[in-house]
Amino acid sequence: MTSHFFPRDEYFMRLALREAERAMEHDDVPIGAVIVHEGEVLASGRNERELRQDPTAHAEVLALREAAAKLGSWRVLESVLYVTLEPCAMCAGAIVLARVPRVVFGAWDPKAGAGGSVLDVLGQPQLNHRPEVAGGLLADECGGLLSSFFASRR
Repeated sequence: MTSHFFPRDEYFMRLALREAERAMEHDDVPIGAVIVHEGEVLASGRNERELRQDPTAHAEVLALREAAAKLGSWRVLESVLYVTLEPCAMCAGAIVLARVPRVVFGAWDPKAGAGGSVLDVLGQPQLNHRPEVAGGLLADECGGLLSSFFASRR
């Protein structure tokens, strides 16, 4: 786990935040993801569990599916996945299986995070792939969006 960010990371995380905001249009938890391949946005996703009534319709999974389709390969190599919340175990597993080389996330998830907080699926030495992980980018903005969403439902 690192906190090392590159100059364009903030730009791409802001695109992921826009995706997160779009999730609220259909009452989904505001989490967004963007996959960048060779410096260009390749795919994006937002939570659509409520919209699709699909427990696997997380932002990361939807973005990975789109990226793989565009690349014509299940291996999403030479890419960076930006996501507004630390990936859960399911999404972290999908990231590992897709061979994504780098993951940048915003807010930490102290209840279900699998990028180093609760679990560390992304850094598990027994797995055949371990992406570079940088957490905490725009954490206050990413976390604030989630906090506002849940506060409005209480």
